Amino acid sequence: MSLIRSGRGRARGPIPSPNIWHWPDIYEIENRAQDVDGVVFTALAELAGWGGRDVLDVGCGAGFHLPVFAAAARSVVGVEPHPPLVAAARARVEGHSAITVLHGSAESLPLPDASVDVVHARTAYFFGPGCGPGILEAMRVLRPGGVLAIVDLDATVSPYGDWMRADLAHYDPRAVESFFEAQGFAMHRVRTRWEFENRDGLRAVLGIEFTERTAARAFAETAGLGLEVGYRIHTRSVPTGLIL
Repeated sequence: MSLIRSGRGRARGPIPSPNIWHWPDIYEIENRAQDVDGVVFTALAELAGWGGRDVLDVGCGAGFHLPVFAAAARSVVGVEPHPPLVAAARARVEGHSAITVLHGSAESLPLPDASVDVVHARTAYFFGPGCGPGILEAMRVLRPGGVLAIVDLDATVSPYGDWMRADLAHYDPRAVESFFEAQGFAMHRVRTRWEFENRDGLRAVLGIEFTERTAARAFAETAGLGLEVGYRIHTRSVPTGLIL
């Protein structure tokens, strides 16, 4: 996925995602391991139900989540800034008439105003401040009553959050949460489970998510094939009428 940065209120474009951009095959293993019990999608369906509605997945990567939305949505659009991932996503959804994959970025979405009902962005807005252009664009393309749902890893939940903070010394999860609250988002916390097919897959995924030192620590601290991971789901709705 791609992060958004800004300077003096102006978007500077997507920040390259070091995991999926450089190791898409390993990231595919990660996607298959994440949320094996469907806890995140169950919570999303309650907070931003997409049945019979038009969905936009921002930073869709290789399109892993697009078919999940398409199973119930009227239409699904994936937007991704990295051309190789655009090609991979298009290959994945070939034959799905309700799914379209477009090249574009979160701060400049290639969609008209008020054209979708749900905007989904997963692990794309870690740092809060600096994400303003992407948030504004999401609100632009949402219809009245639509919902922007931002799904991010919860760095307050051990053990994964401990490893995140070890590598990101200046990352303050509470400050990020305060940022989204100030932007009018509600927050819902969920805990889910990652489960890998084998230890080699676990080691490979940890190796693309963390520095070598932290990845070695994480692997040593993980017994078996699974681990608990926390997520935050930030949601912001578009009003359906005038606010007086």
